[in-house]
Amino acid sequence: MQQDPSKILLDSTKRLLRRGANRHLKKIVNKTHAADLSVVFRSLSLSDQHRLFNMLEDLEQKGVLFSELEEDIFLDLLEELTLEEIVAILETMPPDDVADLLGRLPQEKADTILKKMKKEGSHEVEDLLRYEDDTAGGIMIPDFIALREDTTASEAVESLQKEYQDVEMPFYLYVVDEYGKLVGVSSLRQLVVVPPHTPLKEFMTTDVFSVQTDMDQEEVAKIVARYDILAVPVVDETNRLVGIVTVDDVIDIFRKEATEDILRMAGAGEEFVETKSILKSTRIRLPWLFASCLGGIIALYIINQFEGSLNKFVYLAAFIPVIMGMGGNIGTQSSTIVVRGLATGRLSIGDIWSVVFKELSVGCILGLVYGMLIGTVAQFSYSKELLALTVGLSVISSMAIAALVGSLIPMAFARIHIDPAVATGPFVTTAMDILSVFFYFTIATALLGI
Repeated sequence: MQQDPSKILLDSTKRLLRRGANRHLKKIVNKTHAADLSVVFRSLSLSDQHRLFNMLEDLEQKGVLFSELEEDIFLDLLEELTLEEIVAILETMPPDDVADLLGRLPQEKADTILKKMKKEGSHEVEDLLRYEDDTAGGIMIPDFIALREDTTASEAVESLQKEYQDVEMPFYLYVVDEYGKLVGVSSLRQLVVVPPHTPLKEFMTTDVFSVQTDMDQEEVAKIVARYDILAVPVVDETNRLVGIVTVDDVIDIFRKEATEDILRMAGAGEEFVETKSILKSTRIRLPWLFASCLGGIIALYIINQFEGSLNKFVYLAAFIPVIMGMGGNIGTQSSTIVVRGLATGRLSIGDIWSVVFKELSVGCILGLVYGMLIGTVAQFSYSKELLALTVGLSVISSMAIAALVGSLIPMAFARIHIDPAVATGPFVTTAMDILSVFFYFTIATALLGI
C-alpha cells in the first residue's frame, strides 16, 4: 500500500531534526512546496518550526508559507522574527494575502508593519483593510488588467507585455470607461483571434458578472462556481472596478466555510481545533454544549412530572432513549440537508415551505415505518396493546416533528440573516429531546390513563 507523502515528509523531517542533519534538512526544506511544509509545521515544536523557517532561502516561499500556516502557528512564529524580517517577507506577497495576515495581528503591530513597508504596497494593503474580512472587498486582489474600451487588440497585447507582466490572473481583460467604471470583459482568446486594429468595444462581452465590495464572500464563491469563471470583478457603489476575486480564493472560501459549518453543526465552535491545546479546545467547545445541557435539564423536569407514572408503569422508561434518539437523528439529517442546500445555492429562502413540506412528509413516512417496527417490539416484549400503540404513535410524532424542526429552523435563521449552521447540532437535538419526551408522556397519559 502506498504511503501518504505528507507522512513520509514529516517522518523524514523529524528524523533529520533529531540527528541534527542540517545540510540534508535544508535541501529538503527548500525543495518542498510551502503548502506541504505547513502540514509538517503542525507537528513540530516552536523551536523546530523556527529552525526550519530559517533554512528557507527564498523570501517568496516564506511568504507562501505564512499564508498556509494556521493562525496560532503563524502568530507564534512571528514572535521569533524581527520587524525587518517580517516586512521583507510581506513585501514579496500579493496585497490581499498581506491584508489577510495583518488582520490577524494586534492593531498596533499591524500599523507598525504597514509604516515600514514601501508606500505603494502599503497603500494597497490599507485599502483592502478597510473592508470586512469576509466580504468581496476583503478578499479581492487589487492587481488586474483594465483597459479603455477604445484600445485596439494590438495595443492591448502590447500593454500585457509591458505593463501587466506581474498580474496574478491575466486570463481576463476588463474594459472600463473614462471614469474607471466596468463596461465589459474580454478573454485572451478573444483578443488574439480578432484583427489587430479592432477596438475592445467591438468584441468585448458586455454582460459581465460582477459583485460589490460588501457582498459576503460565500455569495461571491457561489457566483464563481455557478458560472464557471476563473475570476469575478469587484466594483464599488458607483460601478468603478476596484479588484477581482480569483478562483483560488474561492476554493479557500469553500474550504473555510465548509469547515466552519461542519464544526458548528457538531457543536464544536467554528475554529480549527485539531492543533490547539487541550485548554483552548475545551474553551471553544464548552459554550456550544450549554444548549444540550440546558435541554437535558428541561427534559429531566418533564420526566419528573411523570415520576409516579413511571413507578407504576416502569416499562415506559425503556422506550425513552429510542424515541429521543430517532427524533434527534432525523432532525439532524433534515437540518444537514437544508444547511448544505443553502450553502451550495441549491436551495433558497423562497423555497422554505416546499422544503419544510417535503421534509415533514419524509419524516411522517419514516416515522410510520419505525413506529410500526418499535411498536411491534413493544408488543412482543410486554404483550400490552396500548403500550405498543403509545410507543408507535410517539415514534411517529417524534420523527415527524423532528423533520419539521430540522428543516424549518435553518430556513428561518437564513431568512433573518443568521448562519443556518448554528441551528443544527446541539440546538436541533436539544429541541427534539424536549419535544420527544413531552409528546411521549402526553400520548401515554391519554392512552394508558396515567
